[in-house]
Amino acid sequence: MSTSAAEHSTASGESSGDVSATAPEPVDENIWLEDIYGEEQLAWVREQNARTEELFEDADYGELENRILEVLDSTDRIAMVGKHGRWYYNFWKDRENPKGLWRRTDWESYRAGAPAWEVLLDVDALAADEGEEWVFHGANFLRPAPGEPHRRALLALSPDGGDANRYREFDVETRSFVDPAAGGFDLPTAKGNVSWLDADTLLVATTAADLPRTSSSYARTGVRLRRAETLDAAERLFEIPEEHMMALLLHDPTPGFERTFAVDWISFFEKRTSVLRDGSWVELEVPADVNLSSHREWLLFRPQGEWTVEGTTYPAGSLLAADFEDFLAGGRDLSVLFTPDEHTSLQSWSWTRDFLLLNLLRDVSSEIRVLDPQRPGTDAAWASSTLDACPPLHDVTAYAVSDEDDLDDDEAGGTEEAGGTAGNDFWLVATGFTTPSTLTRGTLVRAGVDGVTSTHEVVRTAPSFFDDDAYEVQQHFAVSKDGTRVPYFQIAARDLVLDGQNPTQLSGYGGFEISRTPAYSGAVGRAWLERRTEESAAAEGDAPHSRGGVYVVANIRGGGEYGPSWHRAALQDKRHRAYEDFAAVAQDLISRGVTSRQRLGCVGGSNGGLLVGNMLTQYPELFGAVSCGVPLLDMRRYSKLSAGYSWIAEYGDPDVAEQWEFIRTFSPYHLLRDGVEYPETFIWTATSDDRVGPVQARKMAARMQAMGIPNVWFHEALEGGHAGASDNRQAAALQSRSQHFLWRALAGRTA
Repeated sequence: MSTSAAEHSTASGESSGDVSATAPEPVDENIWLEDIYGEEQLAWVREQNARTEELFEDADYGELENRILEVLDSTDRIAMVGKHGRWYYNFWKDRENPKGLWRRTDWESYRAGAPAWEVLLDVDALAADEGEEWVFHGANFLRPAPGEPHRRALLALSPDGGDANRYREFDVETRSFVDPAAGGFDLPTAKGNVSWLDADTLLVATTAADLPRTSSSYARTGVRLRRAETLDAAERLFEIPEEHMMALLLHDPTPGFERTFAVDWISFFEKRTSVLRDGSWVELEVPADVNLSSHREWLLFRPQGEWTVEGTTYPAGSLLAADFEDFLAGGRDLSVLFTPDEHTSLQSWSWTRDFLLLNLLRDVSSEIRVLDPQRPGTDAAWASSTLDACPPLHDVTAYAVSDEDDLDDDEAGGTEEAGGTAGNDFWLVATGFTTPSTLTRGTLVRAGVDGVTSTHEVVRTAPSFFDDDAYEVQQHFAVSKDGTRVPYFQIAARDLVLDGQNPTQLSGYGGFEISRTPAYSGAVGRAWLERRTEESAAAEGDAPHSRGGVYVVANIRGGGEYGPSWHRAALQDKRHRAYEDFAAVAQDLISRGVTSRQRLGCVGGSNGGLLVGNMLTQYPELFGAVSCGVPLLDMRRYSKLSAGYSWIAEYGDPDVAEQWEFIRTFSPYHLLRDGVEYPETFIWTATSDDRVGPVQARKMAARMQAMGIPNVWFHEALEGGHAGASDNRQAAALQSRSQHFLWRALAGRTA
């Protein structure tokens, strides 16, 4: 069908001239595909899957999938751990344990390099015993009384890899679930969050037991749940309006600073936080776009926009501190801890017992600062020192080993075995595009006039999965349509020939203030960088040669690489800037001779799927192939599908006619046109994705195929959630299809 006609028709016949009215919906011939689990719909999915698998899954694909699976299943990769008491916990998947093992070891064993793991839960065995395809989503420990071991935890288990979890109480000493008949907590599968209030009480926000949900499909209410009590009988503590995004209840059990919080998450970037005092909620009075966090006596603030307090204006992306109790009482004595500039942004922070670690990006390379609240600073309120641990063009993240280790060495008996002496220890995880990840442990110490010093010990180094030394990482800047300089990373062979013939994969995201930073990927190295084209003729006098792929990551607006202002520059009616940035990077790669339209492909997932969907429909002349994963594509109905309502703050409300006028300009489903030469397209998703959902991908593929657009392929994994995969084999298959599709489309062409 011709969508130019469909776009200007409406289901109701109403005129769209009144921008204050509800926007009419264009005719949608594929709306029947929105029934996710319908028999007819799943039959369509299976038919599409068979067609795609028949084309993609050749001998080269099988070899590629095995090589990627070898990376994912490698027993030499770093087993990352989290500390609770004296134990270090890890969740591990490999070939023998595809669903994974939850296990623990002690520090000396972990440090020695060949840990003696105690398996607490075998998820494969659990799934077999219970007949449920469980996916492990983490453990939430009860903080015990001082001197007591961490024993009880709530395990989050998803039946299909989606966002809805069942929470079950687990005893790590008996290595078993606590029987609900004996009072063990066991919450039905639903979206929500859970926090321990004490050993016999939970704070729960959930959509289970017919508790009300928001328009975004998340919990509206928070309850206090006692042992042996049902959810419908639990005391309701907190409720938010239906149109808000979600309700949260949280408890901070730090001795001497115990606090219970309720969060009204209004939209993706707006929250109202209250603390429980004398049985009543007391709101922390800040603008809704100021992010809050607390640690002991401190309250931290990170404004998303400019924030003026008593005549002083603090820029977006800054970090401020105040005494918690003083601020609650009305005091507004704010200390400036970090101020962004045009090159530097704050990405995250983490408290050790006595110090604050700031993770920064400076032109998308990491910088880490250590702040000491007990010492005044020169450029900021607290003394600051830079951690010498960040090579250029790398991502390095520092975070506390345990935020529950409050004891001094003398109080804890002076040994790691006592479980309380890691209060000022931190982990350091460093990675780069050609640098396998390294895990380092350090300790922060006050050292007189020298300020804060640290000792470091490399604990683990991940293996290399491709010839790292054969490739180099470069950072370039493209100039977008409005003159903004947009950084991007290029990873390519050191002897790269700039003749426009290199198969190039361009990746991006550009949304929700999420930063794309350097990261090692053995899968990308094997599937793209090391893969070789057929030998081709060279310049006169030169021997024929083959070449590998070029991998590029674009740091476009909408992301968080330069803080909230970089994100807000591409919100809602300014969304086009993200797409102009990405197109500018593509054009720069072509202009520099790295690649050409026939050799350039792009890939993105989720919001990145929306990004590449707009490359497909708005910039088809720049790309030879598009791999579009778990995507948003129908921006007229996205807010009615799965959790889409929660993203109105990012994209706008398509039901409001005035907003639909700009949203329609980046709705790929409505931008398809007859007579356009579109790139080869692979659209992939998962049935169990309960965040974006599979239906937008289904409808886009169906419309493109019905329009007669050639080389449009679709695949839908029947489980795996928004990630598209719940175990390593599924992940390897997912990555292999996308990589193999792009390579076939880009490297197999005759220029």
